[in-house]
Amino acid sequence: MRIIWSPTAKNRLIEILDYISQDNAEAAIDLIDTIEESVSKIAQNPMIGRIIPELQSEHIREIVIHQNYGIIYEIKECTLEVLTVRHFRKSFSGTEFKDN
Repeated sequence: MRIIWSPTAKNRLIEILDYISQDNAEAAIDLIDTIEESVSKIAQNPMIGRIIPELQSEHIREIVIHQNYGIIYEIKECTLEVLTVRHFRKSFSGTEFKDN
């Protein structure tokens, strides 16, 4: 399955890296590595994530990859699109990736 990172997801990765690296550059790199490894695993079994109740779409799912972060992705025919990476302390509206 081909993996695509949306512009929103790419921007979120940069924001996460910048924020965490202010205190601990190694932890920031480790988290980014964890996120990328998780996406590769999701591509092997895309139905592993839960359906997001607020969206009620079989094709848009979320998986927890760290105590504070989750990946929201969309399953398309032969493609897994990473829509965003979200911090669980931030409220979720379901609209932050709708323009992608």
